[in-house]
Amino acid sequence: MCIFCQIINNKIPSFKVYENDKILAILDIQPVNAGHTIVMSKKHYPNIEEAGEDDLTAIILAIKKIGHLLKNKLGVAGYNVTANNDPVAGQIIPHLHFHVIPRREGDGLKLWPTFGYGPGEREKILKKLLS
Repeated sequence: MCIFCQIINNKIPSFKVYENDKILAILDIQPVNAGHTIVMSKKHYPNIEEAGEDDLTAIILAIKKIGHLLKNKLGVAGYNVTANNDPVAGQIIPHLHFHVIPRREGDGLKLWPTFGYGPGEREKILKKLLS
């Protein structure tokens, strides 16, 4: 049983921020910023593609609630929502979850680097995606 399933089943204690019949949101034990919350489906899915539409909808609605809490109760200016989907993307725990990371002006958190497409590369990528 994965660590998130153990938390959902109350085998491991957590700091619950929000819970309903489909979702559990807890404070991250190694936060990026204070208030960093993990929002997870109570049903075990290894990644986004495996999740049911009802559960994905419930997750995004819970993220919206958490975002309101962060802004209204902690006074943060904004937040990032991120998911590492599959191990190659940095997913450590194979249970679908999203990070809601509070952001404050000047907090020093950097996003990932970007790159430009070479000549014709964007068109090739689009053609592959739509074929």
